[in-house]
Parts: sequence; C-alpha cells; structure tokens
Amino acid sequence: MRPGQRKALTDSPDDRWAEQVETVKAKIRAKVEHPFRVIKRQFGHVKVRYQGLAKNTAQLFTLLALANIWMACKRLANLA
Repeated sequence: MRPGQRKALTDSPDDRWAEQVETVKAKIRAKVEHPFRVIKRQFGHVKVRYQGLAKNTAQLFTLLALANIWMACKRLANLA
C-alpha cells in the first residue's frame, strides 16, 4: 500500500485489519531486504564485475555467505 493510502485509513475494523496486514508485510520485507543491504554497503557489491554467469553467481553466493556470517557475529556479540 502506498504511504498516502495508509495515512488515509480510519479506525473502522476493515482499515485496522488493513493496517495490520501492512505491518506484517513491512516486517517481512525488512527481514528479506537486510542481507542485500549488508552486501551492498559492507562488501561494496553494487555492480556486476565479471563476464559470465558462473563467475557472478559464485561471487554472489560468497557474498551471501559472508553476509550471513557478518550478521551472526553481530547477533552473537549482543548476547555476550
């Protein structure tokens, strides 16, 4: 839902339900998009560098693994 449409919601039961649906969608979107932000910002992957699908796929898989490790380290550091 667009932000303007979301602001226009009232306190009716249908609109409260729509607001809850949008909140759930935003939470899911945030969890899905976070690893890609880590890859772009922490590891500088903004453009494809290599010619060939296999090389680019290998680099992306490596960056995804590194992002998982980086995020796990952050989580583990908060536990200690």
